[in-house]
This record gives sequence, structure tokens and C-alpha cells, in this order.
Amino acid sequence: MRASRLVSLLLLLQARGQLTAGELAKELEVSERTVHRDVEALSASGVPIYAERGAHGGIRLVDGYRTRLTGMTGEEAEALFLAGLPGPAAELGLGTVVAAAQLKVLASLPPELRARASRLVERFHLDAGEWFHTSEPVPYLAPLSDAVWNATRIAIDYDRGAGPTRRVIEPLGLVLKAGIWYVVAAADGQVRTFRISRVVGVKPGEDRFERPAGFDLAGYWGEAAEAFEREAPRIEVDVRVRPDRLDRLRTAVGHATVEAAEPLPGSDPDGWLRLRLRLDWPDEAPNAMLRAGRWVEVLGPPEVRARVAATARAIAERYAGDLV
Repeated sequence: MRASRLVSLLLLLQARGQLTAGELAKELEVSERTVHRDVEALSASGVPIYAERGAHGGIRLVDGYRTRLTGMTGEEAEALFLAGLPGPAAELGLGTVVAAAQLKVLASLPPELRARASRLVERFHLDAGEWFHTSEPVPYLAPLSDAVWNATRIAIDYDRGAGPTRRVIEPLGLVLKAGIWYVVAAADGQVRTFRISRVVGVKPGEDRFERPAGFDLAGYWGEAAEAFEREAPRIEVDVRVRPDRLDRLRTAVGHATVEAAEPLPGSDPDGWLRLRLRLDWPDEAPNAMLRAGRWVEVLGPPEVRARVAATARAIAERYAGDLV
């Protein structure tokens, strides 16, 4: 345990330069006293590490010192190769770079770790996309990625369905969620999220901007996603479904939605299940019920039942000439 921590401390200083004892303690999830003991142990073993006192002081390695010790465990080697999603890397223009990096790491590993990493690649494959959905076209992902990396403002033509509008944004990061790319950017004095498939034009600039101090992309996305799910409009829909066709309902509205459904009071004359579903986005509820097919009947609310009936009637009228 301590050996792994000492290696992590070395690699942190090697990667980031000078860090305070408090910063190291936070990264390593130990006390500052433990950090000071570890520094003393490393120094006693011959590692050129020292601490500077004062307001701008901290712990650092002698300039030019590089450790060749990685301390990589078998689990870490496996995780590294499992993390390289080929699709997203290719969309960012990094597919060959990721492949080359994995080959170099594989070649540098000891034989036992190399075998474990190779087995993982042979036996596990991650596909981040959804079933029956092709990836959204994102022709402007590359210039947005460049703007994120170089911290330069970029003008985008953004179309949410009513025609494109020009926006000048300060891109802070890219996020891939369920096969969909988003750019998180400062715009109009706020941090906003833009779906990259809706960007229909870009005009890169060279005007640099200062990133907000301490901006945490993962933290922002987690809070934004939670708020989105919490604030999404919902509707309760009462249905009856034939028990042996419950899988059709799961396919239409999602397994978690069906599992969270509440049983409705009273019995059904045909022995069907009577459930109350909580669905996101009320306008989409009638379409979801139609996807469930004829083994599901909407009981309420009346407006959802009426829209399902109207759509079914329109479909029947279109095929009326083919009915016997």
C-alpha cells in the first residue's frame, strides 16, 4: 500500500512540478503528516526531493529528475486498454494516436502485465452507441476540439430547429454522452451546453480567452446532467398491459420506467396488469405508447389516450384499401 503511494507521489510531482503538502494529501487521500513522512522516506532512499518553505513554497523534485518507475499494476494496465474507445477517439482524429500509444505501452510492460492487457483487448469490447442508431454527424467536432485545446473563441452557427443563429463561444470542454457529443462553453456570461450535431457552421478565430479559474468539467457536467433529469417535464400515464407482453412495454418506455411503475387499484377483467408509468417529455408519451403495440392500452390521462386513438385511426384510414 505504502509503496504504491510513494510511486503515486513521485509521479504527481513529475507530472505537475511543485505541489504543496495539502495538495498532495488531497490527491493521495492521506494526511499532510503522512505526506511529510513519505517525503522523508523518499529523500532517505536517494530520491532528489525537497521542500521549500514560504508562501510560494512546496514539495518538488530536482529539475531534470525523471523516474522510470511506473508502479503499474495488472488492474491498471487492463484499465488503460479498456479506456481507449475507438469510435470517439476516431471522431476526435485521435484513433491512430490512441492505437500507437497503446502499442508503446504494451511493448514497455513486463511480460506478465503485457499478457493481461492483451487478454483484455481480446475478450472485451466497448461500444458506446445505442442500438439501431448511427452516430450523429459532427463535421465541426475537429475545429471545436482545436478551440477547446487552444482556448480560443470560435463563432458557431447553431440550429435548434428554427434556423441557425450565430453565437460566439469560449469552449471549455467536450463531453461524449450516450454516443452524442456536446461542447461546454462560456457564452453570454454563462456556462452553457451545446449539442455539436446542431452546429451547422463555424468560424474559428485566434482571439484567446482565460478559462475560469478552477473550472471542473466533470463536476459541471455531473451537476448539469442531474439538473436536466430533475427538471425535465414528466407525465403520469395509466396503462393496462397483457402480462406476457410486458417486454414490449419495457422496449417502448425503458426497463427502469416499468420497474418503477405503481400498480393501479382494482382488478382487470382480462387479467391484464394495470400500471401507472412516469414518463419524461409529455409530448413523446403518445408515440411511446404506440411503440408498445396492441398489447398495451392507455387508460389515462384523456389527452394521451385521445392522441393515441387519433394516430391509430389515421394509420387505419391510410391502409383502409388493403383491409379485407
